[in-house]
Amino acid sequence: MDFPVKSTSEYKNLSLEETYLFLHANNGGLSDAEAQQRLAIQGPNEIIEKQRNYFLEFILRFWGPMPWLLEIACGLSIVLTHYVEGLIIGTLLVVKAIIGQIHTYGSQKMIALLRQKLANKAKVLRNNTWSVLDAKGIVTSDIITIKLGDIIPADTMIISGEISVDQAALTGESLPVETRAGGIVYAGSIVKRNEATGMVINTGSNTFFCKTAELVKIAEPKSHQEAMMMAIVT
Repeated sequence: MDFPVKSTSEYKNLSLEETYLFLHANNGGLSDAEAQQRLAIQGPNEIIEKQRNYFLEFILRFWGPMPWLLEIACGLSIVLTHYVEGLIIGTLLVVKAIIGQIHTYGSQKMIALLRQKLANKAKVLRNNTWSVLDAKGIVTSDIITIKLGDIIPADTMIISGEISVDQAALTGESLPVETRAGGIVYAGSIVKRNEATGMVINTGSNTFFCKTAELVKIAEPKSHQEAMMMAIVT
């Protein structure tokens, strides 16, 4: 059986009934066998961080259209005996690589902080019985309950109840967000008030949380040093 996947934002356009049909879910939750089948296909509900070779990443910062342009300019300056200009361009090229590496390290620290917000346990309805399970084993269509103080373990559509959640770390919203039946709450958010029952719609790498972490990884705004180098070259 195939288990369809939508981005969390796409679920905002679906009603609760449509979501039930799309995920082949029901209010009784999943059986252990169904959950294991989904887990085998979807993978665990966690962010798997790949091992990084920071030295190789640093070397690769000297490879690409922008570095090539600067390296050619530096080489031409030296050939034409414009040593000062060549030294300046070479220095800026190295400084840019160092700043980029520092930015990458900072992004990794931010991701580590985000990962600390992930829930370790969750109260899940399995085999028509409520149990506290490891959050890594949660799959789509699981029915969970969340209450005051809980960290939401996966992207979830509220089935019943109304809660207030703090999702500032994910969306930048400074005030808690009130969410009721049909609304969506994100993995890593913290319940600030009340209690609700929800249906898991995305886990692991498909969560809004993970997409945010990916944006943190790749976000490298253009620096002043890069603008200066372009001005020197042009």
